[in-house]
Amino acid sequence: MRYSNVCIESIGYELPKHIVTSAEIEARLSPLYDRLHLPYGRLELMSGIRERRFWENGTNPSDAATMAGKYALALAGIPGSQIECILNCSVSRDFLEPATAALVHARLGVAPKAAVFDISNACLGMLNGMVTLGNMIELGQVKRGLLVAGENGKPLVETTIRQLLADPEMTRKKFKDTFASLTIGSGAAAIVMTHASVSKDHHRLLGGVAESATEHNDLCRGSADTGLDSDSEPAMSTQSEVLMKSGCALAGRTWADFKQELGWTDAEVTRTFCHQVGVAHRRLLLETLKLDPSIDYPTVEFLGNMGSASLPVTMALSIEAGHVHRADKLALLGIGSGLNCLMLGVEW
Repeated sequence: MRYSNVCIESIGYELPKHIVTSAEIEARLSPLYDRLHLPYGRLELMSGIRERRFWENGTNPSDAATMAGKYALALAGIPGSQIECILNCSVSRDFLEPATAALVHARLGVAPKAAVFDISNACLGMLNGMVTLGNMIELGQVKRGLLVAGENGKPLVETTIRQLLADPEMTRKKFKDTFASLTIGSGAAAIVMTHASVSKDHHRLLGGVAESATEHNDLCRGSADTGLDSDSEPAMSTQSEVLMKSGCALAGRTWADFKQELGWTDAEVTRTFCHQVGVAHRRLLLETLKLDPSIDYPTVEFLGNMGSASLPVTMALSIEAGHVHRADKLALLGIGSGLNCLMLGVEW
């Protein structure tokens, strides 16, 4: 896919203030750790995640998405009334229906004629949203649109801890399949995209490539929404090692096609932003793509895996820190369970 008229106007984010360390989680799991003779410190050692953040009780995914959306609109200098499409792209949703985007739409004062719907594709949601909105902009259907994602990881982590402690037949193998659930964090992201004719900064979304390996759809499976009105408890089972290797193999194939599609070489890429899963995943991904780790911007160590918000929040923090400059070529490297891979190129 290629775009000629699509621009990224701003990337906003919101992070919870409440920090939970991996050591704190292991302390709560001490009865299980002691019974299975598990070494303390393994959660941070294996994932690289020393802490993650959780929203205060009473915060819904739509609340978090609204906060990030307000920030992105303020950065872009665009009132909600000028937004012609709003898409919610998070894993977390308030409930099955209506679309979580409808709640954010109402709170941000977005025009009544705007398109309003959710996109769900695990951790790839925001990148899929960029493609969907980019297509609408390229076709001339809208001039200004907003993507939001509010991820609420606390219910999954709390449920996982509770189930681990309550299972008298818990084994090291069963614990291993729940390990990824303890790496989840919370956060929110929002992206304002515009047609080039109304863009102020002309940060261009050039295009990208999507590929899948859906024979691996069983490697990570989750259930339940994470809104306050949900009666079910979220749960997730992940075959982490196989998922990492299969995902990076898929990424390697996608990267070759991505470079061909955009006409880029490895040396031309100025910055990379990848979905933040863990330090081992990031290391293997960059090794597979033969990219210099110094051009990547990691956040997983202090934010954990924030689902669909991970990549855009990481990109926003890098921009805020002054690491991205005019005309830089940015590669957005997305991988999500399914397995699906989507890589997008941006000329800043």
